[in-house]
This record gives sequence, structure tokens and C-alpha cells, in this order.
Amino acid sequence: MLIAGSRLINAPVMGLQTGSELARVRGAVIDPHTLEIIAYEVASPLLNLHPSLLRIADVREFSDIGLIIDSSDEFVSPDDIIKLGEIYALHFAPIGMHVVDEKRHKLGKVTGYTIDTNSFIIQQLNVKRPWLQSLNDTELLIHRTQITAINDDEIVVHARAKLPEPTNHTSRGVYNNPFRKHPQTEHIDPRQN
Repeated sequence: MLIAGSRLINAPVMGLQTGSELARVRGAVIDPHTLEIIAYEVASPLLNLHPSLLRIADVREFSDIGLIIDSSDEFVSPDDIIKLGEIYALHFAPIGMHVVDEKRHKLGKVTGYTIDTNSFIIQQLNVKRPWLQSLNDTELLIHRTQITAINDDEIVVHARAKLPEPTNHTSRGVYNNPFRKHPQTEHIDPRQN
């Protein structure tokens, strides 16, 4: 299921053992190389770890009541898992980043993203257009397959493909009639077979 990434911010994290809320989601830990959410930063007065992270691999289910996990033992610190700590240290957040095409034309700023709840991979970016360009389009949706590079300051996407130019016909009334025989085609009489 595709949902807005902002829908999970401040979502409750529920524990199966206690049947109660264990924490609240504060932000996503996103791998900028794959645009995969690998964990969520969570907060709760009951947690001793600061910051506390919940790996996506430890989430049993996402439902209307929030993220469901087994118990509070699932919360980790960034130092507990090396790869998780490295990605957390990047503090990558696509919201607010500039989006440009390969020809360096500014397309706008990221205002949100859509994730697939089965894989927790960002599928689309919502991009708010600059003021002058917003007169035609107020927002762009950029699919993950259009992204060519991500750096510290901006997200680079494929430049628009040039549309073919319309051809002008100089003679009027010339068209191909599909029922008229063309001189190149040979007429075959079915009775001769």
C-alpha cells in the first residue's frame, strides 16, 4: 500500500506483549543510496536510549493503530548496529532538498514523499514548483526511477525528453484511404487458390 511518509510521523508504536503504546515515531532514517527507510527514530519517556531507533526489520505490521512490534526490546541505539549508525549519522532528509534536472534547471523543493508499506521504500517525491513555474504546475510527482543522483544539497532527475515536433503537410486533402488499393500491393483473387 502506498501512503504519504508524513502519515507515519508521530504514529504510535504498539507492543504485542503489553498491548499498549511504547513510543511515538519522530522521524525516518533513510538510506540516500536506495531511498529505503531502514529505521524510525522514536521517543518515549520510558526509553533509556537517546536516540532510540526502531529498525523496519523489527516491525511486525503497519496498521491503522500504528507500527506494531513484539516488545520494547526491539528499540536500539545507532551504535548497536554499524550500518544503521553510519546511515543515521548522515541525517539524510529529502524534505526541503532542491530538485534539479540533468541540465541544471531548478524544478523545485521536496515537500513530501510516498512510501510503499510493504518494502518501506520511497516511491515518489512531491516537489513544490518555484513561484513562476507554479503558475502552470503547482506540484510535481517524481518517481524513484527518474532520480539519477542524490548529493548533500540536491536531487538530480532525468531531463525531460524532447517531444517530437509536429510535421506540417503542404498539400491539403491528402490522406491514406485504408480501403483503397495501393499500387504496390498485388491483388490476389481468393477464387484462384
